[in-house]
Order: sequence, then C-alpha cells, then structure tokens
Amino acid sequence: MTNGPAASASGRSRTLARALVLLAFPALFFTSPPVLRAGDGDPSSRVLVDGEDLIYNVRYGFIDLGQIRITTSNGEVTGATRTYRGKALINSYSKVPFVDLHAVFENVIDAGMYSHHFEARMKEKEAWGFARYEFDYQRHRVIIDVGSADSIIAKSETLQVDAKENDGLSLFFFARDKLLSGQQFNVPTLIKEQKANSFLDFRNERTSVEVDAIDYPVDVVHFDGHLDFVGIFGLTGGFEGWFSNDEARVPIMAKMKVLIGSVTVELMKWNRQGWTPPRGQG
Repeated sequence: MTNGPAASASGRSRTLARALVLLAFPALFFTSPPVLRAGDGDPSSRVLVDGEDLIYNVRYGFIDLGQIRITTSNGEVTGATRTYRGKALINSYSKVPFVDLHAVFENVIDAGMYSHHFEARMKEKEAWGFARYEFDYQRHRVIIDVGSADSIIAKSETLQVDAKENDGLSLFFFARDKLLSGQQFNVPTLIKEQKANSFLDFRNERTSVEVDAIDYPVDVVHFDGHLDFVGIFGLTGGFEGWFSNDEARVPIMAKMKVLIGSVTVELMKWNRQGWTPPRGQG
C-alpha cells in the first residue's frame, strides 16, 4: 500500500476499488466456512488460523474433571514457509478430589502439521518441570532439554529421527487436517523424550453429535485411532474423535482412555473468526 502525498492516482484507484468491493459484498468475507461432504475426497482444510481459541470440558461419567484450552496464533514466515504457534492449557478443577493436573504445552508447527519446536511444562505435586524439543530436520535430529521451571537443565540429549515428527499438541492439528482424507496414518510422535507412533484411521464417517454448549446437533465426521505411548494423565490406547464437517474441522467431541478410565472431551466455548458449528441432522 502506498502512503503520503506521493501516492500515485492508480494506487489510490486500486485502494478505492478494494474498499467498494468490501462494502458491496461483505458476505464474501464474513460467512462461515462451507460444509464439506464426507466421501468427496480430501478438500482443502483451513485448520491453522490466527486467533483461534477453543475451550473443552473433560468429563468422567457425570463428573467434570477439568478444562483444556487450545489457542493458535501466527508464527514466523521464512521464505516460503509459514509457521504457527499452538498452546494448550490443561487444568483440573480445584474441587475434584484425587485429581491435581496442571500443564502447559507450546509448539511451533508448519502447514504440513509437523513440529519445529515443542515445550511442555507440568506441575507434579508442588514443583514444575519442563521438557523442550528443538527439531533439526536437516540434520535428522531433535535436541532435547529437560529440567525445572527455573530453566535449570537437568538433562540434555540428541535423538536421531528419520522423518518429520509430531509432538502431542501438533498431533491435534494433524488429525484435523487429515479428517477427510479417507486414509490411515502411522504418525511418528515424540512423547516424553521417546519416539512413538500414533495410528489414525479416517473413514469419512459423517454423522451428528450433541454437546451441552450447542443447542442443535452438530454435523461432524467421526474417526478413531490408537496411541502406542502413555501420555499426560495416563493417556494411552484407543480413542475416538468427532470433528466439524467444514474446512475448520474443529474438534467437537472426543473419547479417550486415561488413568481412571474413559473420559469425554466436549467443546464448551470457542472463538474463531467467522466460524459457527455446522448444523447436522436430528
């Protein structure tokens, strides 16, 4: 955009034309993402956007255990590569007996949904610790630092990798991106400083689900998978997900196995520009 009194007449004309288009056709810029049809191949997704804020309630039976809040913001642009920053805040509710879980996950991912940087901070009893991964794909390695919250490194090591890796948070975005692929994936995943695998099976099963925060059935696509590692709070084994049937592919509900049994994770609040949960049948 040209500024100041030296701006050319043609530049001013282009600016005016853009303004007129925005005024005349606002619906082109502020409508919800189009609904997708499971079985139509793998339409392009629009998972990574600046300013997305999703909050989930975690429930065990009829008992609410805690919340998961996941946010996304713009990262850096290096050449043709754009990265985004993801952040997950995991906290148990203060009044839940025998459950005291607090963790912060942060990462940097690219449009391919692979991790470039990951840092986890977790509270165990009264102490906070951290693990930090720096992915150096050109040298086929990951530099891992583990220590305490005051940045004192207790252990540092280098792990060789043969392919691009996911961390626990980037796997969340990877699954969203591949929702309508109709494929199976064995995703290399780095968890607790060890290489593991996440198996995801996308079969384009379109259905509807109901959650407390939305007063109508939501149009979703169902998939399932299996984790061959033990993650936070004993997360492991089989799981299921129901993600919105649109280009945003927002997770609406999931069922996972943890230490105490199977828990349900439901979307309870959201902030994503232009997005409304797509209405399903029922």
